[in-house]
Amino acid sequence: MGRRSERLSKQGMLASDLAGEGDVIQVVSRAFDVLRCFEGHEARLGNLEISSRCGLPRSTVSRLTHTLTRMGQLVYLPRDQKYRIGPSAVAMSTSMMKGLQLRNLIRLRLQDVADQLPGTVGFVIPDRYHLVYLEFARAANALGLHEGTGSRISITSTAAGFAYTAALDTEIGDALIAEMEREIPENAGQLKSRIEDNRRHLREHGYVVGCGTWSPHINGCAVPVWSPQYQTFVVVTIGLLAAMFDEKRLHQEVAPLMLELGVAIGGLLEGAEGDIFTSRMERKPLPARPHNNNKIIKTEDTNELEAGARRARSARSVRARDGRR
Repeated sequence: MGRRSERLSKQGMLASDLAGEGDVIQVVSRAFDVLRCFEGHEARLGNLEISSRCGLPRSTVSRLTHTLTRMGQLVYLPRDQKYRIGPSAVAMSTSMMKGLQLRNLIRLRLQDVADQLPGTVGFVIPDRYHLVYLEFARAANALGLHEGTGSRISITSTAAGFAYTAALDTEIGDALIAEMEREIPENAGQLKSRIEDNRRHLREHGYVVGCGTWSPHINGCAVPVWSPQYQTFVVVTIGLLAAMFDEKRLHQEVAPLMLELGVAIGGLLEGAEGDIFTSRMERKPLPARPHNNNKIIKTEDTNELEAGARRARSARSVRARDGRR
């Protein structure tokens, strides 16, 4: 089976899971829901707090935390009567992140853009209804958004979330939105109302913007990039003060830099395929653009991303390969 066929086959299985047709082991899914409640190694939560955060009955949470504690994924603190992330979870995450060469290269690329724009530039990966910052960079004079590594942002209200869902194949994206309507109906409406516009803009221009959707003070621009390692789309995104960068400036000044960043990150991910942490790659700085550039970006010239392609192509070729949540 060729790479494309294999990827489409995986995509089909994930789509059925999203539609509720797959065989999901609920106890495993719920265990991960519990672990997701702990943002940061210092977080301390009791069963009631965990129950409130993940929407599970307290009796179910109690059984899960007991099991996770026996496994070393959580630690029980008798004095506080709360739990925190355990040594096994820390060891697992550390082993997964060993050999950080690629991440360092990605961070340097993000910094190239942050040195030219006064915002926070991030590289985020999907995790169910959120995106998680794997790397970030910001200029010394950055104002407004101050997310950092490990921070979680909503798919439903951010430029990064808009870009991620717009990149997914229509069937998979619609299934994900339908699931969010069932699980988090108070948040899914905004994403659903603009998904078609986001898809069209991504096809035509290669990026998506979000103005005041996460915060009235923050505007964002994001570019999805196919990751062979994770078999999903990851996203490069930037948040800027709305008072400084209105939608027009996002399109004219920010988007060209973010498209170049997307191509650079895509090249790093392609080059690291099969050996994500140890591949040796050379860093070349992104070209600087003057902030008074009024040239409207041209789709065929500026966006060279194609999901899973061996070489860069135009934005019209961007297609989803995954439905990871």
